[in-house]
Amino acid sequence: MYYSSGNYEAFARPKKPEGVDHKSAWFIGTGLAALSAGCFLVRDAQMPGKNIHFFERDPVAGGACDGWKYPEIGYVMRGGREMDNHFEVMWDLFRSIPSIETDGVSVLDEYYWLNKADPNYSLCRVTEKQGQNAHTDGKFCLSDKACMELMRLFFTPDEALADRRITDVLSPEVLDSNFWTYWRTMFAFYNCNSALEMKRYMQRFIHHIDGLPDLRALRFTKYNQYESMILPMVKYLEDHGAQFHFNTQVMDVRFEISNGRKVARRVELLSDNETRWLDLTEDDYLFITNGSNVENSTIGGQDEACEYRPEIKPGGSFDLWRKIAAQDPAFGHPEKFYGNPDECKWMGVTVNTLDERILPYIRNICQRDPLSGKVVTGGICTARDSGWLLSWTINRQPQFHSQPKDQCLVWLYGLYTDVPGDYIKKNMRDCTGKEICMEWLYHIGVPEDQIEDLATNSAKTIPTMMPFASAYFMPRRAGDRPEVVPEGAVNFAFLGNFAELPRDTVFTTEYSMRTAMVAVYMLMNVDRGVPEVWGSMYDIRDLLKATISLRDGKPLSDMKVPFIEKAVLHELLRKIHGTDIEKLLVEYHIIG
Repeated sequence: MYYSSGNYEAFARPKKPEGVDHKSAWFIGTGLAALSAGCFLVRDAQMPGKNIHFFERDPVAGGACDGWKYPEIGYVMRGGREMDNHFEVMWDLFRSIPSIETDGVSVLDEYYWLNKADPNYSLCRVTEKQGQNAHTDGKFCLSDKACMELMRLFFTPDEALADRRITDVLSPEVLDSNFWTYWRTMFAFYNCNSALEMKRYMQRFIHHIDGLPDLRALRFTKYNQYESMILPMVKYLEDHGAQFHFNTQVMDVRFEISNGRKVARRVELLSDNETRWLDLTEDDYLFITNGSNVENSTIGGQDEACEYRPEIKPGGSFDLWRKIAAQDPAFGHPEKFYGNPDECKWMGVTVNTLDERILPYIRNICQRDPLSGKVVTGGICTARDSGWLLSWTINRQPQFHSQPKDQCLVWLYGLYTDVPGDYIKKNMRDCTGKEICMEWLYHIGVPEDQIEDLATNSAKTIPTMMPFASAYFMPRRAGDRPEVVPEGAVNFAFLGNFAELPRDTVFTTEYSMRTAMVAVYMLMNVDRGVPEVWGSMYDIRDLLKATISLRDGKPLSDMKVPFIEKAVLHELLRKIHGTDIEKLLVEYHIIG
């Protein structure tokens, strides 16, 4: 397996790997990573679809990329996915997956046309004082000291950030700024999360720093992620003969490890309360999704609070990873990610409006018609004075094919579930759906004498509790996540956001799909390059643009840098006078 860039590799069709017709693939889980790997096996490794099997403990595929209407509960979205135009692996695959909406086009075509015709951007990113625009006005409000802290973090090697928290490397100069309000609510970072992952995010998305205040860099699917992403992939796989074994739990995997070789030999399955074993040969390839950020999720109701279940139990993905990790140090340290749920839990909530009464308050903030079928909030809107740190978003409506045209689905989340609300004086995790809706209505400006009536009669609200929602961001060091294909592995790979890849960032669709491509290409010896992570961190133009954006447009020559004397700076500027370097610095407003 090797990395590549440019369209020479991107447009090439690899030759069929030798012996692939006699190999089989077995998947633990049907999340985005597993389904992507199945698609890469079909498209690039050219494995017969009938040789591909998926074990899924739930009755449907999708993993964390869900979006369902439960018959007795209502619409539930545990989270949403924000996409970027430089998700190289994602678009490489979706150009080959037929749309289930439009005949003769791909998922990528459909997505591209949608976001070209209706580009995303926010007209109100932050509110305060019960729905009033906080007028952050696109400003980061970072001091020179704060900018230096961010620059220092950007250039710190990964190994120097091992097990360090964000608060170990950033001071209140950053953490009290508009920048941090935008950042932590967009990506769901706690201050105590991984400084290493924070640094990776900065490097990975440096080309989008200027788009943080209004989210214009983001792109979204037409419907919820399950209907827009998962279902087309499932249909593609089924059309090629892949087999899905639902309501089947993988309880354990046993490996044969000797003389530097690691071979997956046996899989313990539980289905219909019966245990059976699947024996593997070296031509049976096992793809393991180790861990899940929706592990132990619970669903509440309009009049029911969610249960909080942080304990790791048999049959779960973390329990399986724990059993696997006990067999070899190369298989990672799962306890680093599930060991402290209080630092990674949060709640995702779906509000289903039932009539027109709430919509005027939404329109007042987002300045768009929620039922227009076009971009509404343009990404999340954060109530920065909310004790729960509530953020909410409305994507293009309808979000479900079955959704009534006169109803609107709102997704909101709260990072701080163990503090009282500002209107509902209870911890978020103890609240019913109705009570959470009341808190949200308070923060979007509904008069207090109307809040309970609207939450009761004009909305149905379903909360979900996710004890490990941001577990990907827990402080870590090299070796805590297994390599996608560990050294010596013969017939298995790890998939998803708890497997290790260089440079890319977890909690993204791209990361999941990249692990899938790497796994398939390595194990099947596919002779085609994996697209490298977009290299904006190496592009001087993106670095210059981000530098000035973080300084709210102020030229770098105005910055007071204690270790550079003014005379030295003037001499440097004199030396580049009349060169392309000077032209570049002027173009990007680095110098006046």
